[in-house]
Amino acid sequence: MAEALEQELLVHPVPETTVDANRRWIDIASAGAYYGIQASCLLAFFTGVTTADVVLCASLFWVRMFAITGGYHRYFAHKTYRTSRAFQFVLAFLGCCSIQKGPLWWAAGHRRHHRYSDQPGDMHSPREGFWYAHQGWIFDGRWDATEIDRIRDFAAYPELRWLNRWHALPPVLMGLLCYAVAGWSGVVWGVAISTTLLWHSTYTINSLAHRWGSVRFDTGDDSRNNWVLALLTMGEGWHNNHHKYMASTRQGFFWWEIDLTYYILRGLAAVGIVWDLREPPAKLLERG
Repeated sequence: MAEALEQELLVHPVPETTVDANRRWIDIASAGAYYGIQASCLLAFFTGVTTADVVLCASLFWVRMFAITGGYHRYFAHKTYRTSRAFQFVLAFLGCCSIQKGPLWWAAGHRRHHRYSDQPGDMHSPREGFWYAHQGWIFDGRWDATEIDRIRDFAAYPELRWLNRWHALPPVLMGLLCYAVAGWSGVVWGVAISTTLLWHSTYTINSLAHRWGSVRFDTGDDSRNNWVLALLTMGEGWHNNHHKYMASTRQGFFWWEIDLTYYILRGLAAVGIVWDLREPPAKLLERG
């Protein structure tokens, strides 16, 4: 396995970081936006909080969490179910609202993660340190570009390529909606606080889910199952299950493994919005 990965890295090497004036300005702007959004949470002490603010914060947290787990991850990265072209765009648009870049970039990077999980070439392995796996990798210029070769199936859709390029537009529209609903306090709670909570919740799968939890399957990496993270991320915490059989829509393989993303997708399947949800093989469940 290790030799095969080494050979592939020779053919598809890890991208190099370009260090120039433009690169430095991009880094500064990215870091400013990232930490600026988190620092803006402190404005809540000045704007106060209303019922509308709390509803905005909670609803945008969970809707965007599903857009990441059910959209960016289980659909775009792994194609674990099928849907229409229209709903595919809806998933991509809502995923962009999470402020985690575009669907093609995200899914291609996640496919890289699985190919090199906890090996050289992995974008965010905790073997590079907890801080790097949790959020440091975001500012590593090696991972800036969208690896189109890994996502040619979805890159065939021009609307997804457009959205991938202009991924900052949906969050701007989301911010305007929050302002229209609840003014500046709505922006603070609906964008800054909700997004900060969303970021660090999803990032725990990169960092903690490769360090904290139980191992059911031998996957050749450090992936773990963790029920706490599963509740926080709508089922993504059953990470060892997922790394064993990533083609499954369901990541909580057994009835006691709560997987809210899967339940929502089953509900969408019941009304015909999605279909062909893929399940883990029976033999795999017997082994588990």
